[in-house]
Amino acid sequence: MSEKRVAVVTGASRGIGRGIAVALARPGYDIIVNYNASPGPAEETAAAVAARGGSAHLHRFNIADADSVKEAFKEIIKTYGRVDVLVNNAGIARDNLLVLMKASEWDEVLDTNLRGAFLCTQAVVKQMLRQRYGRIVNVTSVVGVIGNAGQCNYSAAKAGLIGFTRSIARELVSRNITVNAVAPGFIETDMTLALPETARQSLLQQIPAGRCGTPEDIAAAVVFLASEAAGYITGQVIHVNGGMFMG
Repeated sequence: MSEKRVAVVTGASRGIGRGIAVALARPGYDIIVNYNASPGPAEETAAAVAARGGSAHLHRFNIADADSVKEAFKEIIKTYGRVDVLVNNAGIARDNLLVLMKASEWDEVLDTNLRGAFLCTQAVVKQMLRQRYGRIVNVTSVVGVIGNAGQCNYSAAKAGLIGFTRSIARELVSRNITVNAVAPGFIETDMTLALPETARQSLLQQIPAGRCGTPEDIAAAVVFLASEAAGYITGQVIHVNGGMFMG
């Protein structure tokens, strides 16, 4: 293989996605920073990637839109010639109790968190098959395994992502393409920082490690799974949650 590496990270403008993009960055790497809104934060991610010696390239597209995804990956592959790593990280939350949840809240979360991963993976996998090399890492969640009240849409999408991971891992392993998932627990992001202090304290009591995780904790697991050293690991879910869920 060429020394050149190309990695696409969806939802890389902030939080866990930014942490992953920055952790993957190094000389000889082209990091595709995907975002759907707010170019300012995406540019901050790109600057952090460049500071680590990687080459950052911003690509704005909606991962839930089939045509947008198809055109984006067509352009990426035409420009860079290959994609070695795909990290399906982008996700949204529209929390509500089941009895109050609107169908639109269900659809929006499933479309972004699950359908988006399907579309991006499908768009890149033919190139990976031609290369006979690829690393696909899906960012799921602890609630995709244990569930969470008020998040039936989010939990369902993240659980679906685990089944998706294990199924396509079986399809692609013979062509040197691995597919794994990382399941974060309670991680310090803009989303979790907005929680009321009482809710934060309640969550902390469920974490044996006694602290929240950081985007860098998640990124470290993704970087390993995206490496050549992880070539004999596929179809796995790596839980990164400080012991919040032992499984």
